[in-house]
Amino acid sequence: MAAAAATAATKGNGGGGARAGAGEASGSRKKKSPGPLATAYLVIYNVVMTAGWLVIAVGLVRAYLAKGSYHSLYYSIEKPLKFFQTGALLEILHCAIGIVPSSVVLTSFQVMSRVFLIWAVTHSVKEVQSEDSVLLFVIAWTITEIIRYSFYTFSLLNHLPYLIKWARYTLFIVLYPMGVSGELLTIYAALPFVRQSGLYSISLPNKYNFSFDYYAFLILIMISYIPIFPQLYFHMIHQRRKVLSHAEEHKKFE
Repeated sequence: MAAAAATAATKGNGGGGARAGAGEASGSRKKKSPGPLATAYLVIYNVVMTAGWLVIAVGLVRAYLAKGSYHSLYYSIEKPLKFFQTGALLEILHCAIGIVPSSVVLTSFQVMSRVFLIWAVTHSVKEVQSEDSVLLFVIAWTITEIIRYSFYTFSLLNHLPYLIKWARYTLFIVLYPMGVSGELLTIYAALPFVRQSGLYSISLPNKYNFSFDYYAFLILIMISYIPIFPQLYFHMIHQRRKVLSHAEEHKKFE
C-alpha cells in the first residue's frame, strides 16, 4: 500500500500504467501512442475519474462546512470513494490489453493495495471509519487523484499545462507521507478489532488443513512499508528533478 501512495508523481501515461514509475520513469522518452479509439476512451475515462474525485473533494468540503468539524467526514463520501477507487481496477485492464504501455503486475499490485485498504480494512472494520487517520489518507488520495487524472487527460490531448505537471511532480512531497501515515494509522487502529473478532482468519483444524491469521497479515503489511516507502519517495524526488528540469529547458527553447 505504500507503493499505491506514490501516484502523486509516478505512473504510466493514460490512466493505467505502473504507479511506481514503470510508465513514466523515462521522463521525456518517447512512448508508442494508443490508437484514436483507445485515446478517445482513455480521455473519457480520465475525465470521468477526475470528475469523480472532484465530487469526493466537494463532498468533504460541504460536510465539513455543515458539521463544523473534520471528525467522521468519511461517512459523507463513503459511497463515491468506494466507487471511484474500485473503478481504478480498469487501469489493470488498460495495461493487459496494451492501450497503456506499463507493467500489468506492478499496476495490479498498486491498484489492489488501495482497493484492499478501502474494502478489507476500512469497510470491513466499521470501528475505524470514524478515525481521523481515514480522513488523512482520503484527503491525500483525493488531491493526488484529481491532479493525476487531470495530468493524463491533458497529456492525451497533447496540451499539458505546466502548472499541472508541476503539481504532479511537487505536491507528492507532502501528500505521499500524509497518505502513508493515514494508511498505517488506519491499519493499526483496526488491529485490536480484527484480533478480537477473528475477521477473515481461518483456524485449524479444518478439512483443508490450512490456517490464516488476518491480524498477523495486517502487521506484515505495515512492516512492508519500512523498505518500500523510502525507496519510492527518493525515486520520486529524483523523477521530479529530472522531469521539471527538462520542462524548464523546453520552455527556454519555446
